[in-house]
Formats: sequence, C-alpha cells, structure tokens
Amino acid sequence: MSTAAAPVRSGAVLADLLPAARHRYAVDAALVLGGAALTGIAAQIAVPVPGSPVPVTGQTFAALLIGTALGARRGFLSLALYALVGMAGMPWFAEASSGWSMPSLGYVLGMLLAATVVGALARRGGDRSVLRTAGTMVLGSAIIYAIGVPYLALSTGMSMSAAVAAGLTPFLIGDALKAALAMGVLPATWKLLGHRG
Repeated sequence: MSTAAAPVRSGAVLADLLPAARHRYAVDAALVLGGAALTGIAAQIAVPVPGSPVPVTGQTFAALLIGTALGARRGFLSLALYALVGMAGMPWFAEASSGWSMPSLGYVLGMLLAATVVGALARRGGDRSVLRTAGTMVLGSAIIYAIGVPYLALSTGMSMSAAVAAGLTPFLIGDALKAALAMGVLPATWKLLGHRG
C-alpha cells in the first residue's frame, strides 16, 4: 500500500487539495462562508491604538491567509461576503462594529482586493516557500494600506501625513509578525502535505 501524496495540478491552492470531486459547489460555498466567518472572528481580536481610530486586529492576517489558502475567486467571494454583510449591519467588523460609514472601512475594502491578489499569487506558487510567502504577504499588506490609509484621510478629514501616522506606522511591527507567522505556516503546510510547487 502506497502512502505517497497524490500529485497536485499546477496552479493549485491549499483548498484545492480537499477531496470534493462530486460536491465541488457545496465545498466552495462552505469555504467562502467559512472564510467570511473566520475574518469576522479574527476582527474581534482587536487592540486599540492610541491616537488612531483603527485598532490592531487579526482581521488582516485572516484576509491574507484566506486569499492564499482559497485562491483568488474564493478569497474574493469570502471577503466580499464579509464586507457586504458587515456593511448591512452584522457586527463583525473590528470591535463588533458594522456599517459603511466608519473610517476603517477602507481597510476592509483593501482586504477584499488583497485577498484576490494574494490568491492569484498563491496559484503561481506564492505560498510555497518562505521567501515567496514573505513577498506575497508584503504585497497584500501594501494593497490594504494603499486603500485603507487614503480612505481614513478622506473619511476623517486628516491630512495624508496624519493618516499615515495614525493608520499605517503603528501597524508595521504587527504586520511583520503576521507575515512571519504566514511564512512559517503556509510553506510548512505544503511540505507537510508532501507537495511542492
């Protein structure tokens, strides 16, 4: 009896390794719903930042992890569901908030785009080695800030430099730690499953 891992088709992401040949749509729907729920739960891990209307949360890590694990399409759908349900009133944004008028909504929209981009990179092997994962996470974080910081400035009337000071600088160390965690978890998961890309 062979215990060798089954080969993975080129362009696979972790979610593609789930056995679901006859029930692909049901599995995809469960993954999308699970990704949205995981993001909502991770958003509740929130630490206020003095002088900033944006807390440090587990939300960004969840969004990037979901994008890489599920791929661009399912990652986009997960974060779109998370954003739409939260804007409709479900209190699962950071600190149990909801709605569309909060100054941190730009970060949620940035996570939507970031999950899509890192998902596309994961299909190209962007989560298979430590260095590739680092690049993928840095790019994903940069996308979140590229949308979140200007939105913060516009929604609060802050200058761009004040928005950078309140909505970017205090988060860099935490993002480095999240990237380091992803750099360990994602390539190790592929290695554990016996697949290389």
